Amino acid sequence: MATKARLAEIFGGNRHPKIILSLTVAFLLVLETLIYLTAASQAGDQSRIIITDASGAKVYETTGSTLSSYEKMVFESTFGPLERYRIHLQTEYRPFPFRAWLSAAIGIPIGLVLLIAFAVKAFLSLLYGEDSPRASQGTSGASPGSLTSFWHLLNGISVFHVGVLVVVGVLLFWMVPNFLGDLGRVAAGFLEEYRILVLGGAAFLAGVLIWVIYLRYRLSKQVLQNQMEIERLRIEQMRLLPKDSSELLPSPQDEAGTDR
Repeated sequence: MATKARLAEIFGGNRHPKIILSLTVAFLLVLETLIYLTAASQAGDQSRIIITDASGAKVYETTGSTLSSYEKMVFESTFGPLERYRIHLQTEYRPFPFRAWLSAAIGIPIGLVLLIAFAVKAFLSLLYGEDSPRASQGTSGASPGSLTSFWHLLNGISVFHVGVLVVVGVLLFWMVPNFLGDLGRVAAGFLEEYRILVLGGAAFLAGVLIWVIYLRYRLSKQVLQNQMEIERLRIEQMRLLPKDSSELLPSPQDEAGTDR
């Protein structure tokens, strides 16, 4: 089997490794610039045009501060003359999407590097075959211990594991706050729309909780009363018993009289 080549050996045989490295760095810089420009375009004053009918119902909506001739033509061919409708211009300020920009700026380059590295590794494995595992043979003679196992665990971690952890962390950093925000908005809308139902359910749950607490109180009170009754009966029985247990035994003189 042919010896498996390494990526450094492949680039080492190239006459222009600095050009490849420079092109890679330039590509990453252009990618980061595009990511920043895309995020910056979503910030600032955002305008949109809303067209409503005479009753106030929204008929058409588009982004921008003016209607283009093409949009006007499409609207009039669908809904009729524009003069019969009312045009509203709404402008709102959107802050810079820092979380989305940071997630994309870290996750996209690392994801591309991992995909390229995985593709190169798969190509080399298909071309030269896989190496037999020798790491276990080298560490088989070592004495087991916490420090040895820790270093063995560190040796088993590759750049792919670190990259995957970083990508997963970036995705969670971007998705979890969005999910919580959407969940909060949905919950607020549900509370506003079904306020009576929510209040009724909350009152029912509060009543069930109060009933359970009352039952636990009654049960505890009954247990205490039973324990007090048992203790009272025990004390009464102890009072009925003779104070000196020797009175229950026959005297020696009585035993002698019976023998005569």
